[in-house]
This record gives sequence, structure tokens and C-alpha cells, in this order.
Amino acid sequence: MFERIDHVGIAVSELDPALDLYSSRFDCEVVHREVLEHQSVEAAVLAAGEDRLELLAPLAAGTALTRFLDRRGPSVHHVAYAVADIDAAIAVLRERGVEMIDDVARPGIDGSRVAFVHPKSSLGVLTELVEHPER
Repeated sequence: MFERIDHVGIAVSELDPALDLYSSRFDCEVVHREVLEHQSVEAAVLAAGEDRLELLAPLAAGTALTRFLDRRGPSVHHVAYAVADIDAAIAVLRERGVEMIDDVARPGIDGSRVAFVHPKSSLGVLTELVEHPER
């Protein structure tokens, strides 16, 4: 079902200082940055060699990401896996008794479609499924 690890998501309070840290100290290149109004986050994708990181900062108080940061501070937020067909992956996971946060895929960064698996169904790890647009 999972084609590969797509990215690791890291929650941060403010995006610009985090981008500065990852680019100036760790030589990660920012490859995409976007405001996702419907999720109340600003996100940036960085290249770490052939792998990807996604930094997420909340746009408003009272969001799920803000609550996460209040509880845990800046830290790993989720692990995302690329899937070829997100609708089929959601259906299979539901058939297998996996609790989903998203029963229907929603828009993600850079034209992707995403859905989240509830941490209760994945050993406490927030798990994201990502289907990228045809390129």
C-alpha cells in the first residue's frame, strides 16, 4: 500500500526561524512554501538529500496544530507515506479496521491529496497518506 515515506512533518511555532535553521545549519533547500487556509497552517517542504521534510506552523490560535505545540512544543508531528490511489488506500484501511481522521481525502500542499490515520490505529503516530498529482 505505501510506496515510500513521502516526508516527515515537523510542527513549529513560527515558520521563518525554522526555515532559517534548516537551511543555514542543515543545508536543506526549501522546495515549496504554501499557506493552507483550510487547515490554518503555513507549510514548507524542504529537501534533505533525496528525502523531504515538511515544516508546519499554525496560522491561528485554537487549531489542532496549536494544541499539539502547546502540549509537546516543536517536534515531529507526523510521518507521511506516498500512495498511488488515496481513495483506494482509505477504503482498504477502513476495511481493515483502521480508524481514520479523514474518511475522504482533502487538499494538501502543492496540489496533493491527503488523509490522516488516527494515532490510535498506528501506535500513537499521526500517519498521513499522500497522493501526488500526475507530473
